Parts: sequence; C-alpha cells; structure tokens
Amino acid sequence: MTFCRTLANLLLTGTIGLASTAHAAGITVHDARNRDVAVADFARTVSIGGAITEILYALGLESRLVGVDTTSLYPAAALHDKPNVGYMRQISAEGVLGLNPTLILAIQGSGPRETMDLLETAKVPLVLVPETFSEEGLIEKIKLVGHAMGVDARAECLSTAVATDLAQLRALRAKVMKPVRVMFVMSLLNGRAMVAGHKTAADEIIQLAGATNAVEDYDGYKNIGDEAIVAAKPDVVLSIERGKDSLQADAVYTHPGFALTPVAANKSFITMDGLYLLGFGPRTAAAARDLSVKLYPALAEGGAFTSALSAVNCRQ
Repeated sequence: MTFCRTLANLLLTGTIGLASTAHAAGITVHDARNRDVAVADFARTVSIGGAITEILYALGLESRLVGVDTTSLYPAAALHDKPNVGYMRQISAEGVLGLNPTLILAIQGSGPRETMDLLETAKVPLVLVPETFSEEGLIEKIKLVGHAMGVDARAECLSTAVATDLAQLRALRAKVMKPVRVMFVMSLLNGRAMVAGHKTAADEIIQLAGATNAVEDYDGYKNIGDEAIVAAKPDVVLSIERGKDSLQADAVYTHPGFALTPVAANKSFITMDGLYLLGFGPRTAAAARDLSVKLYPALAEGGAFTSALSAVNCRQ
C-alpha cells in the first residue's frame, strides 16, 4: 500500500508540474514508438541508456541531468555525480519519478514494459530513442536527442563531427583486402557460447571495422553448440570486458568447439570496453577504428586516425 500511495503521489506531482510549464519549450519529437511527444520542459531530464547519456554530456547538457541508468558508464562523472535509477531493462517507475523529472529520454528496449507504461501514465514526456545499429541510425540518434533538449545547433555540430569520423573509417575500411571472420561471444557458460548474429550492435561494429560476422544464419543473440562453432570457422573471437565476469582467452582456446577453429590455432582473442564497442554513441567510429587496427595491424601504419570529435566543441 505504501508503494502504491507513493507512486500515486509521484504521478500526480508529475502531472501538476507539467501543467505549469505546458508551453515552455514547444518542442515535438517523433520517437521510436512512431509517436509525436510534446516536450514542455527539459530542465530535469532522466537518461536511460549509456549512449544517450554520452550524447548529453557531449552536448554540454549534464547540468540538466537529474538521473542516469547503470549503463551510463561514460563519462565516469555520470554515475559518480548523478542518481542511479537502475539497469535500463529493470527500471523502477518509482525510482525515476522520485527524481521529479520533466523529461525522460530512454533508449529503445528499456523496460520492463510495466514500468514504461507507468511512466507514460505519469504524463511526464517520455521519448523513446530509436536504437538502430547503423551509421545513419547513430547520426539520427544524436539529432533526436539534441532536438528533444532544444539544442539542434549543438546536435548538428556533434553529428557532423561523428559523420566525419565515420567517413575516415570508411576510407580505412576500403584498405582491407581480405576480411577476417569474427565471432562475437557474449558469454561462455556450461560449454555453450552465446553468440551475436545479425541485427545486433556486435554485428554492425564488426562490419564497420572491415570484418565479417562469422555467424550468418540468425538474428540477435543465441546459444550455439560446438558443431555450429566449428562450421562457422571464425578467425577471431571478440568479447567485452566485464570485470571478473569477463570471458578469458584460455577458456576460448581450450573450448572443444573453438579448439578446432583458427581462433585457437592463431590465438586470436580480442576484448574491448562494452559501452565503447557496442554503445553506438559518439565514439563509435573510434571504437570501430581501434577494432580494425587490432584485426589488421598493418592498417596502423597508414597514420593516426584523427578524430573530428576530439577537435570540436559542441557543448555551447
């Protein structure tokens, strides 16, 4: 009963707060639900999704942030300085609304569904940011977030810098003569590898780096057996760093399936920071470049990747 009364009060507070600023910003955002969301006030924004938080900091909007989720690992100041509303797929409506937000920016796929429904009931503008793993999707993500926050000029600055970095990446990728086959392994539990197929961030980052996803026959993530691993013939295993839970090279090389592939023969195992590699935020081109050089060391001889992102200030 206490939770229900508290949540009811938060819903009422959110509704009253919006009424007083109904026409303050006059911004309309077309979001991932194919809906038009009216944004009246972005002074107290909650960010759910590491890429969204990274974009907001790159746009100089951290002072408007009153809460972030646990995937908001970059910059480190985000989780250090801002209240934490939990993991993006296990958000609590009470935790979000308790911050008295005037705007919620949530990456597509946030949840659970019951929480998202409650947040909509609160009448606080909820903008669901599309998660499309592509160059175009990344640029649109930046522009949408900037528009929702009323800083279209800054968003144009940031998206232009990111587009320039992606163009440099395409030039680098054009030098790859023989793409290697990369298998992204999220986890290896009880001998079963959870592996990324198509329509995933891992699949796209592999392609951006000039390589080929060794998995060709399914979308999303799936546990696969030894026979499927051998049949895929991966040259490299790619994974993410997760502290003590990180996948270890020796576990891959001694695995019955990977032991029969070029991965074990060539000792080809790469790990990178998860948000950097898969977040599809402003640093994605740099992450793909770093992966490309790890896959094709000869590319590093062509000179440094000069990031346009690091050379511009889009924060004002």
